[in-house]
Amino acid sequence: MSEQPVFDVFVIGGGINGCGIARDAAGRDYSVALAEMNDFASGTSSGATKLIHGGLRYLEHYEFRLVREALMEREVLWQMAPHVIWPLRFVLPYQKGGVRPAWLIRLGLFLYDHLGGRKLLPATRTLDLRRDPAGKPLKPNFSKAFEYSDGWVDDARMVVLNARDAQAKGARILSRARVVSARRDGGEWLITTESQRSGEKEVHRARMVVNAAGPWVDQVLAGAMGRNNVHNVRLVQGSHIVVRKKFSDPRAYFFQNPDNRIIFAIPYEGEFTLIGTTDQDYHGDPKDVRISAGEIDYLCGAASEYFKEPVRPEDIVWSYSAVRPLYDDGASKAQEATRDYVLKLEGQAGEAQLLNVFGGKLTTYRRLAEHALEKIAGVLGPKGSAWTAGSHLPGGRFAVAEASVLVADIMKSWPFLTRDHAERLVRSYGTDAKIMLAEVHTFEDLGRHFGGTLYEVELRWLVQKEWAVTAEDVLWRRTKQGLFFTPEEAKELDAHLEAIALT
Repeated sequence: MSEQPVFDVFVIGGGINGCGIARDAAGRDYSVALAEMNDFASGTSSGATKLIHGGLRYLEHYEFRLVREALMEREVLWQMAPHVIWPLRFVLPYQKGGVRPAWLIRLGLFLYDHLGGRKLLPATRTLDLRRDPAGKPLKPNFSKAFEYSDGWVDDARMVVLNARDAQAKGARILSRARVVSARRDGGEWLITTESQRSGEKEVHRARMVVNAAGPWVDQVLAGAMGRNNVHNVRLVQGSHIVVRKKFSDPRAYFFQNPDNRIIFAIPYEGEFTLIGTTDQDYHGDPKDVRISAGEIDYLCGAASEYFKEPVRPEDIVWSYSAVRPLYDDGASKAQEATRDYVLKLEGQAGEAQLLNVFGGKLTTYRRLAEHALEKIAGVLGPKGSAWTAGSHLPGGRFAVAEASVLVADIMKSWPFLTRDHAERLVRSYGTDAKIMLAEVHTFEDLGRHFGGTLYEVELRWLVQKEWAVTAEDVLWRRTKQGLFFTPEEAKELDAHLEAIALT
């Protein structure tokens, strides 16, 4: 067991909030360590609907502060990471006598257009679905729709890019390192981590701890810190299904259901449609969350109310579930619980302080981190000023309209790549794709082909620079190539990665 020097901040949790806070703090010259017990984004942060959005439906619950902040963040994040975030238009079909009257939808979309300082994204417009291509896959009783702007994000990649940038700025990043205990020792914290791979334990000292463990935030307080009767978060399960492409239009759909809930149908990975999400309370261990038969029926039924061609359980090629750790505000329904975040400092005068992070969304993670740094600066003293708004995540230093230029440039330099392959590399790595391919001069230099468009040169990058260890890390978080792999190819990849780990 070895001891480490004293860090200013020790972050528990490698989801979007933990990695965002670590990056912001490291960029202000605080000494930072972060421990994630599994893979980065292996919990809530890779189980979202993958939207950078204001949250149109949150207006109904009067979450104006959250919606305004989220709307303002859409274009900030898009410019920060134009490789993993891109704009998306949403079609909201309207039917007379439906769940919400037209005037209410218009009012909501007017606020949506004007509340958050929209500059680059186009405004709302009304569609005649009898003439617009968006009406083609829908049932004929939907003749009118509203079209508005939001954004799409490769959620798990955004998390790992934050972790990479935190590390580049001096943070110590520990993946698959579970915090087994954290206790105060005078004016410092003593934190013990245990490697999930080797079983080796390490003791770390820090002046302050940030508990950003997402759905496990209460478990950290109860387990590692020995608290009793901890209940700060309400766990809400959200599940999604992926089916073969239901429509060729590049726009997404926003469907309203009779129970007042909504689902999205979104173009996904070129050949598929993503449908979700559900909203139901969850009472088990977050690591065991799985889509239920009831949720499958619900999503299929809700989508089939709109699409001419019904969505059936047998159409599903993949599904995923995650647990959202919403701050428990006593709301009666899961879909009514606040999506806003809450930051709470704990500690007596003279004690080492603890900052607990409750709730949060992908869209507002950067602002959450800034607010967390305000609290950290209040405890440890200020270091540097807010800096992330004009920054770029690794690979994202290019203009939002230049992704296609970058694809063309890569295809010119590496003409043996297919367009689909080049586009995927740009959408995943941005300008870093050129660094990854720097030593590749022929098709053979890509190395072993594992399946889909995954070759050895990319796998090496993911293992060496992005903490990938298992086939699941590679196929379902760092990439979505699992959709294009056979079960046999996935097994071979896992065996290859195991062999690498042993060398």
